[in-house]
Amino acid sequence: MPRPARTHRSRPASAERPTGRRSPGRITVVRGRLVEGGAERGANPVELAVVMPAILVLLFASIQLGVWFVARSTALNAAQTGVNAERALQAPPGAGRDRATTFLRAAGDWLVDWQSPGPTCTRTATEATCTVSGRSLSVIPGVHFPVRQTAHGPVERWTTG
Repeated sequence: MPRPARTHRSRPASAERPTGRRSPGRITVVRGRLVEGGAERGANPVELAVVMPAILVLLFASIQLGVWFVARSTALNAAQTGVNAERALQAPPGAGRDRATTFLRAAGDWLVDWQSPGPTCTRTATEATCTVSGRSLSVIPGVHFPVRQTAHGPVERWTTG
């Protein structure tokens, strides 16, 4: 079945030629691309250049905060391990320090510079105390966060009832 022939419709002269003015909601085709607006073209790269450094600072700060919490937790676990060894009945002198040092060597590098003072453990007749200090691993160069954790526990001993 043949197609009917197209008829030429006459359009007003204003519809054939664009006037050069664009309405804000009108979408125009420029070299095969759809462009909306016109006055706002190129604003996104400028906004991104302003906002991206702030986003990166927040990202690295949140990672550094997480690393600090892990280092703090590592120091506290080492101190608790040292107290548990130090407070045992008839524990040899330095048992808490040795156990905390062994824990820190096995825990990885979340806590750095803990070797210089080393874990300190003291024992009285009724209480054992261990302190572990150092710095958290640094994600941001030149930024160091100190970590110091202490654990206490009663010493195991015979008492009269």
